Amino acid sequence: MSYQRNRPGQEVSAGSMADIAFLLLIFFLVTTQILNDKGLPMVLPPKTLPVDTPINERNILKIQVNSLDRIMVEDKELHDISTLRNIVYDFVLNFGRPNTNKVVDGMSDVEVFNSLPPAMKQYIRQNLESKTSSDGPSKAIVSIKTDRGSSYSKYIEIMDEVFAAYYRIYGERVGLSAEDYRKLNRNYPEQRYLYEKGKQGINKAVSLADPSKQGDG
Repeated sequence: MSYQRNRPGQEVSAGSMADIAFLLLIFFLVTTQILNDKGLPMVLPPKTLPVDTPINERNILKIQVNSLDRIMVEDKELHDISTLRNIVYDFVLNFGRPNTNKVVDGMSDVEVFNSLPPAMKQYIRQNLESKTSSDGPSKAIVSIKTDRGSSYSKYIEIMDEVFAAYYRIYGERVGLSAEDYRKLNRNYPEQRYLYEKGKQGINKAVSLADPSKQGDG
């Protein structure tokens, strides 16, 4: 018992703890990879495009969102946002007056149409080719305009539907679903080939108009 009473107490020296914490901080700062928020992928028009290039109204699909998050497509209210991707799909692939000039990726609208699988061609011939809608993929522009009071979440919903329409087009061209097309890994040559083939001649032509004042439009 006397031995335990007289035994010196064990103490932990904390003198070097600050140095250890500092070294750990430096380690994590050096080794940690910080992901950048890349946002939504957008394709900007080329710098050589003239500012005053005339655009026919039929080649613009107008999507508007007011301050109450109500969606208008071509001045008609859209109650079910899930139908928007089908509207964009039909608009882009309308081929009302297909261009014979090689405009996008060295392809004309006629060549794009001829490159589509039979099922897509049949759908276009039976349901589209309207003279009052887009002339072809090279001229089709999806215009999105919000209100100052529109919610960001509603804007993201609309962008998701618009992009889903394009991914559906790209996927169907190479025999894939929209989701499978989006998952293609371009680091692999075979998958990169399908990715490039799917979108060849059809850019995501999405125009973001300046927001209107709250209550306007």
